[in-house]
Amino acid sequence: MLGAAAPSAERKSASQACGFRIATGLGPTSGSIRQEHRRRDRSDEMTDNATTWRVAAELESAVPLFPVADLSDPIAARGALADLAAAAPAPDTAGMEIEDRSVPARPDVPVRIYRPDRAHGVLVWLHGGGFVMGDLETEHPWAVRVAQGSGAVVISVGYRRAPEDPFPAALDDAYAVMAWAAEHAGELGAGSDRVAVGGHAAGAGIAAAVALRARDRQGPPIGFQLLNQPQLDDSQQTWSARNFIDTPFMTHDKVAASWRHYLDTAPASVYAAPSRADDLSGLPPAYVATAEFDPNRDEAIEYALNLLRAGVPVELHQWAGTFHGSQAVLSADVSRRQIAELGAVLRRGLDA
Repeated sequence: MLGAAAPSAERKSASQACGFRIATGLGPTSGSIRQEHRRRDRSDEMTDNATTWRVAAELESAVPLFPVADLSDPIAARGALADLAAAAPAPDTAGMEIEDRSVPARPDVPVRIYRPDRAHGVLVWLHGGGFVMGDLETEHPWAVRVAQGSGAVVISVGYRRAPEDPFPAALDDAYAVMAWAAEHAGELGAGSDRVAVGGHAAGAGIAAAVALRARDRQGPPIGFQLLNQPQLDDSQQTWSARNFIDTPFMTHDKVAASWRHYLDTAPASVYAAPSRADDLSGLPPAYVATAEFDPNRDEAIEYALNLLRAGVPVELHQWAGTFHGSQAVLSADVSRRQIAELGAVLRRGLDA
């Protein structure tokens, strides 16, 4: 069985000094935070307006523990995310089979497969990280929780990352795994040939693109989309993208940098930025979750509404008081409810 690395002594000490540890059941659940900032001088409308945000009281003490939102140095950013993930205790994987393997493609794609007892259905799961950070190790605790909560076989995908491998490398990897999963669902021990695609943040954006490509190419049948805080729109023109400049963990500049790394010199297409798609008809039913204080919030809500307008069944949940990635704070009741809901809606989606 595989698990997250033990937290370093330095990380433990800093976390304990705050009375809080990421991804534990310990921590304060009272108090509140209200932070005001004046937007830095930019161009056009992004000048000198005040924006106020208030996170849920139970998330307050966690804000300083998240890494600085900076993708100017991708290697350093990956290290910071890996440190955060390593600070989490290993999840309980009792009764779950975990297997590392490679899916044949060009190049082959590393995946980690999670099989809970009496599994039903398959989820191809794509980690977050702004198209730049994250891997099978950092995603391990979350893949375990999704598999446990849903009862599905979860295939966590180690897709290629920008800037070394810009678009469409990550999409190609994810699509190859989706096609493989659909073909091999029976032998994966899923008890069903029903296959879903999902992810968090940038991974959720890639998942939405996989669904679009599968529809357009008449590719693998996808039964459900699980889109958690998806990153979908490179234009950054929504209200939340323009106004949430310095919200915790995800900022305007970090989002802009992630798109620069991902797109490189290529123009954005609907498969890179699904919000650009004019036709969303014929896509699988979807669950879309957003965080209140997240620059990506409004593009995800608008995408969910556009899916509805196109006749696609959608469940949309906007989580009050949360910020991008705050569900890593397992001491918070809202985080536990978010994680439980992901599992529950996936179970329903695979049963439909």
